[in-house]
Amino acid sequence: MLVPPEFVVPAGLVTDEFRLRMLTINDVVKDYEAVMTSRDHLRGVFGPQSPWPAADLSLEQDLIDLGWHQKEFQNRTSFAYTVASLGETRTLGCVYIYPAVPANYDAQVILWVRQSELASGLEDRLLAAVKTWIAEDWPFKQVGFPGKEISWAEWQTMQ
Repeated sequence: MLVPPEFVVPAGLVTDEFRLRMLTINDVVKDYEAVMTSRDHLRGVFGPQSPWPAADLSLEQDLIDLGWHQKEFQNRTSFAYTVASLGETRTLGCVYIYPAVPANYDAQVILWVRQSELASGLEDRLLAAVKTWIAEDWPFKQVGFPGKEISWAEWQTMQ
């Protein structure tokens, strides 16, 4: 488990422009649309060797991925949150909290926003909100944000 058994995992986070909540299979249609319209921007979000999202990613494969994330959340081994518009009409991105491989980190956080939201600065505001949320509501002492606050190259040298 990524967190102690007695830790109550936060249900999410709500700001004045978005909400984070557990990513589930019920999000597949909106998630798939956000991913596929942002493929170029998302390439490498999980590291330079990551092939995700593939050009041929199907709705069915995205459903499988979301089911996997949902099960890991239930098992407390990692936590995937959808970033939804306040009215839940659009998926704006995702936030993933994973175990960190470098020994001096408790967890790593990967996040993304859809390509159409980049010009508005949403990714920076999401990162700031998530950093505060992690610091205030999660039990981690040292969290890495590879690809955001530390380059993937540097992160990989620590593993």
